[in-house]
Amino acid sequence: MARKTYTEEYKKHLVKLVQAGRSPEQLAKEYEPSARTIRLWLQAEEKQNLANESQKDQELKKLRLEVARLREERDILKKAAAWFAAESVSTHKKGTGS
Repeated sequence: MARKTYTEEYKKHLVKLVQAGRSPEQLAKEYEPSARTIRLWLQAEEKQNLANESQKDQELKKLRLEVARLREERDILKKAAAWFAAESVSTHKKGTGS
C-alpha cells in the first residue's frame, strides 16, 4: 500500500486548526491523516518556528552591534568637525593680523 502524501498547504491548514484549539484526535476523525501524523506536523512547525526565531535573534544582535559602531563613528566625526571648525577660526584670526 502506497503512503498518502499531503500538500504543504494542507498540512499547514491542519496545524493552524490545532493551534486554534482543535485536538489532533478531532481532526483525525474529520480529515484523513491520523492524530499521530498531525502531531508530527505540529512538532515540525514548532521546530521551524524556533529556528526562524533563532535566526531573527542573531540578525537582531548583528544589527545592534552595527548601530553601536555607527553611533561611535558619528560621535568621532562630530568631534573632528568641531575641532576642525575651531582650528579654522583660530587660524583665520591669526592670519588677519599681519
